[in-house]
This record gives sequence, structure tokens and C-alpha cells, in this order.
Amino acid sequence: MLAPVVTSPPLLLASGSPRRAELLRAALVDFEVGPVDCDETWRAGEAPRSYVQRLARAKAQLALDRGFPGLVLAADTAVWTDEALAPLGKPVDRDDARRMLTDLFVRRQHFVSTAFALIDGRATARTRERVITTRVWMRPLQGEALARVLERYLDTDEWTDKAGGYGIQGHAAGLVERVDGSYTAVVGLPLAEVLDALADICRPR
Repeated sequence: MLAPVVTSPPLLLASGSPRRAELLRAALVDFEVGPVDCDETWRAGEAPRSYVQRLARAKAQLALDRGFPGLVLAADTAVWTDEALAPLGKPVDRDDARRMLTDLFVRRQHFVSTAFALIDGRATARTRERVITTRVWMRPLQGEALARVLERYLDTDEWTDKAGGYGIQGHAAGLVERVDGSYTAVVGLPLAEVLDALADICRPR
């Protein structure tokens, strides 16, 4: 079995997302988990990329305020269709999820932006940040065929607690035709970019 990569200083993932933790574990990164409670209210007129970047920074800062003596990694993800509109939130019920997903299929394409902030708690000026945006294409389904596919998906209850009503890494993989960009960013963490940032910030100066 391969040993995990231990960062120096230690790394804290300021997120309760099991998907982000799974991605880091898959890359053999050693880390601790310390979720934070952050106000994720969208501000009127705020572009999706700016929104997720602001939240990633805020989450990282909340974790740092607890006094963690190492690196803090925080992230935020938004599903959106138009920069002038509010990002899609988490469905409140099955009907809301059906409405969201139907709109995504009608549009055929939408965007997922994930931002991360990596901050060295020993020297907060050492920060690495990125926002990665991926274009997602839904399958060309409509009418009764779309209705059947959506009801089968909604029956899984996987749409609960998912922005936009779906998680691409689960049953919703069958709803998506293709992605243009980072698949892991759609899952919740742009893994290649995070690993590059970790290597850079941990590099001896």
C-alpha cells in the first residue's frame, strides 16, 4: 500500500464534504478535517466566480481563526447558467429538484465554478487561490424520455443537499453527456490545481 503524502506543515481541510475528502485521499494526501460554519448567502449582482472565491477565502479564514498551526484548504462550488443570475442552490424538495434539472436539460449546457483557498496559517501572506470553471453538457433528452430519466434519478434521493440538484460522481453521471474542463472541480475540488498549489506552498524558500 502506498503511503500518504504528508505535507509540512500539516494540512486542514476546512470542509465537511465527503467528496472533497475522497478526492484528497485518492491523491494520497494526508490531512485533517475541520468543517466551518460559513454564511453562504449570495450577494445581488455578484458574479458566480467572485461568489465562490469570496466563500473559499471566508471559510479558510474561519478555520485559521481557530488557531490551526499549519495549512488550511477551503473550497466552494457553484452551479450556474448565467453570470447575471444567482447560482443554483440546493433543492428544497423533489419538485424543486425536478424544476432545476429540467431547466438544465432544456439549456443543454451550464457551468460549475469551484474556488479554493490554500493559506499557510504560520504566515498568512502565503496564499494560493484559484477559481476553476467547467462547462457541463446534459444529454439531449426531452419529452417523455427526459421525464422517465428524471423520475428514476429523483427516486434515488441523491439530489438532496446538492447544488443544482445533482452530483456528477453518483447516479447523475448518467444525466451528463460531457464536461469541458475539470471533472474533479465539478465534483467539488479541482484536484490537479490543488496539488500544484500544495507543492508550491510547501516548497522550501
